[in-house]
Amino acid sequence: MVFEPDKEWIENSNVYRFMTEKNLLTLEEFIKYTYENPKFWEEFVDLINLRFYRRHERILDLSNGKQWPKWFVGGKLNIGDQIPESSEVFIKWMDENLNSREVTYNQVLYEAKAISSWLKKIGLKKGDRVAIYMPMIPEIISVMLGVIRAGMIIVPLFSGFGPEPIRVRVEDSEAKVIFTVDKSIRKGKEVNMINNLEGLNVSKVVLNKSGTKGDFYDYKEVTRTAGDGLEYTDSEDPMMIIYTSGTTGKPKGCVHTHDGFPIKASADIYFQFDMKKGETLMWISDMGWMMGPWTVFGTLLLKGKMGMIEGFTDGKVISKFIEDMKVDILGLSASLVRLLRSEKDNIKLDVRLTGNTGEPIDPESWYWLFYHSGNKPVINYSGGTEISGAILGNYVIRKIKPSSFNGEAPGIKASVFTEDGKEAPPNTEGELVVLSVWPGMTRGFWRNPERYLETYWSKWENVWVHGDLAYKDNEGYFYIVGRSDDTIKVSGKRIGPAEIESVINSHPEVIESACIGVPDPIKGEKIICLAVTRKKDISEEELLKYAEEKLGKALAPSEVKVVEELPKTRNAKIMRRLIKAIYLNKPIGDISSLENPSALEVIKRVIKKEEKTQK
Repeated sequence: MVFEPDKEWIENSNVYRFMTEKNLLTLEEFIKYTYENPKFWEEFVDLINLRFYRRHERILDLSNGKQWPKWFVGGKLNIGDQIPESSEVFIKWMDENLNSREVTYNQVLYEAKAISSWLKKIGLKKGDRVAIYMPMIPEIISVMLGVIRAGMIIVPLFSGFGPEPIRVRVEDSEAKVIFTVDKSIRKGKEVNMINNLEGLNVSKVVLNKSGTKGDFYDYKEVTRTAGDGLEYTDSEDPMMIIYTSGTTGKPKGCVHTHDGFPIKASADIYFQFDMKKGETLMWISDMGWMMGPWTVFGTLLLKGKMGMIEGFTDGKVISKFIEDMKVDILGLSASLVRLLRSEKDNIKLDVRLTGNTGEPIDPESWYWLFYHSGNKPVINYSGGTEISGAILGNYVIRKIKPSSFNGEAPGIKASVFTEDGKEAPPNTEGELVVLSVWPGMTRGFWRNPERYLETYWSKWENVWVHGDLAYKDNEGYFYIVGRSDDTIKVSGKRIGPAEIESVINSHPEVIESACIGVPDPIKGEKIICLAVTRKKDISEEELLKYAEEKLGKALAPSEVKVVEELPKTRNAKIMRRLIKAIYLNKPIGDISSLENPSALEVIKRVIKKEEKTQK
């Protein structure tokens, strides 16, 4: 079972119209045109009528090397000033209790102007960072666009974070203000989000829903501020730091510019998701995950509508949202698809097309999504926060096979390399690499350019190595196999083991720990941690509770096991792959570099003991 586009799908598509205008005969010719000609990006921003204050002098400058491109050089542009004066609906919102409301462009523009004005009146300047820790509610979009409008830099935070991940990101970005709410809901329970900000040395702005008292500015008062704090920013000025996790060290702050992330996101949505003016796109996400800002900027620049759900999302909520709010494009993670598959209700996704991202989607889930959307296109979509969208995706003008990608995203020249740095033959796994440059490339990691170069550019000269294992089949379709490093993906959200371990290690009785991701039928992966403790009688439940309090339930481990020691190399590197192999009962492979092989037997005994207890 595959999606085969008919003549109507092809001829009505955005990509086909563009190809016809440029006399490009095949999808391959279109993709090649986009990555070989920087002028494509100028043509695209003109196509969507992106408003510059001053036109650029050059489209692309590579004088600092392929790793540090500059786009729309000499131009002036502010993404926060792209909100039209219009009474058209911009935001469609619903919560898990099925309460709903709609917000117009004019309402967002009014609040964004007030927020930008207020930020300048309290003394913030262009380039200052403002953190945002809010659930998926319409006000979060006014905050984002208001901060950007003022020439400042947003730092969106995952709304499921506990105090520790918030502290790390606020301190690293040196945010001066944080916007939040006093309370939200999740699975029928009240979540006191403001409590997670205790001890932070920043000014707080609170959308106060329940009369909470405290030392903060009231959001409603802020939005009554007169004036407009609009800043005429340069195209390459930063407008967002969004954090993503790696396998070592603290989270990476990906720096994105006015002419980067929003333009790349919009191009992907226009050409791959085929979004038309006025259509509604809803990606079930969070603003701390790149798909949240991706949806905001894409729908804004393409003059569409954005759907958003606050709280827990299940089949009942999605069905009601689609029925009441009329969704055209629905995006979700493979984890959510698996959850919907497990529900008994026969859900119908009455939309024009669907999308999946966050992790590889298994064929069974792909078939489910294809069938329940009425055999409409499933746009598999894979890239990352550093990319501003996709490396790989699907186009509606070509056959779409289960779990596959039928082409690179606009501007992207991708390949699969073997360990010797050569292109892999068909059906051979290797490293997914990018050989082109594109506007959405992160402008490095916040105040850590060396780590950026080491992460993506150090394996082969002038080749972006993304960290995904992939292969191409005989027809040239790409498939993602998984991560080539230890990064864990829980419900599509990426987190590095080091970040979880640092929290567990902060417990006074823990010496060290190691965390891995293992397959989970709903989440995609769940987190398992092994901890070495000072006291042998410390409760594993105590450590699990401690991790939940610090990290938040969404990113907390599913299990914490106490062991005597962790497997390490002679240079003290913890060998997580061996722990994972033991947990999954797979061959452990070469252990010649292991300093303490006896640790493996101890871990085996702990895991087997747990398996017996569960039986």
